[in-house]
Amino acid sequence: MQRLKSPRRKTERGAVSVMVALLIIPLMGFAAISIDVAGMWAERQQLQAGADAAALAIAQDCSRNNCGTPSQTALTFASANLNNGTATPIVITPALAPSTGHVTVQNFGISKHMFAPVLGINQKTVSAQSSANWAYPSGGTMVLPLTFSWCEFKAQTGGGVPSGTTERTVYLSKSSGTSCTGPSNNVVPGGFGWVDPDAGACSKNSLISAVLTSSTGNSLPSGCSTADFQAQQNKTVLLPIFDQAGGTGNNAWYKIYGYAAFKMTGYYFAGQYSWNPPCSGSERCIKGYFTKFVDLTEAYTSSPTAPQLGAAIVSLTQ
Repeated sequence: MQRLKSPRRKTERGAVSVMVALLIIPLMGFAAISIDVAGMWAERQQLQAGADAAALAIAQDCSRNNCGTPSQTALTFASANLNNGTATPIVITPALAPSTGHVTVQNFGISKHMFAPVLGINQKTVSAQSSANWAYPSGGTMVLPLTFSWCEFKAQTGGGVPSGTTERTVYLSKSSGTSCTGPSNNVVPGGFGWVDPDAGACSKNSLISAVLTSSTGNSLPSGCSTADFQAQQNKTVLLPIFDQAGGTGNNAWYKIYGYAAFKMTGYYFAGQYSWNPPCSGSERCIKGYFTKFVDLTEAYTSSPTAPQLGAAIVSLTQ
């Protein structure tokens, strides 16, 4: 039996072709919106990571009083965070002065589209921006209840400039071989550099210009354990430096001048409080490096006018 051909099939096929032709442009437009916009978003995320890394790197350099070449630093870190294409960072600030305390990096890139060209859009410039501040510690939690004099710090660093390469043994005041102690071989009678810690802790919150009371005697303050000191082995800690002291015995005090970065490589406080001991017997000492250190945490408050003793605080602001 011969089948009858429907005269409408050819007409319908033609209609479908027309509909596909009419819809191809909107379909490509939707593809451009979904795929190309997603590609732009991914590109911007990479540019943002590059701007953040560049701003932090420049801020860290400047906090060490050596801004170097910010434009080259920005290019290095912006490029390292971009998977494809070319990053073009622009450093808006600083004016190459470590004292400015602020840097902003704008990062530009080109996102090439896959589907948007049918709409006449081949590519689009994508950008991101990040800013970072640097300043110097003005307060925070001392992880060890121990302080040294400004005189002792200068004597140990050759004038107050930390090198980070020369290991020092710092004796508690009574054993110090410097000329920084008084007639009793202590900065304050009965004081050995220990301060009263916070209740139930082996740490102390402090601020520049604030006064810390002395924990008298050669023994460690109550609240401290071997674990507290073991936790700081081979770590860089911020130690308060005092420039004024007074009183006697339980009424002795130290006025905080600033904070120095110290990487601890040994200590001896008698008995179980001993690790890579640099001294022995009745002596009490701590060994390590007065170094340059950048803190990226929020453990310390900072101020651009705080004394620069090797420690700096760097943070992103946006």
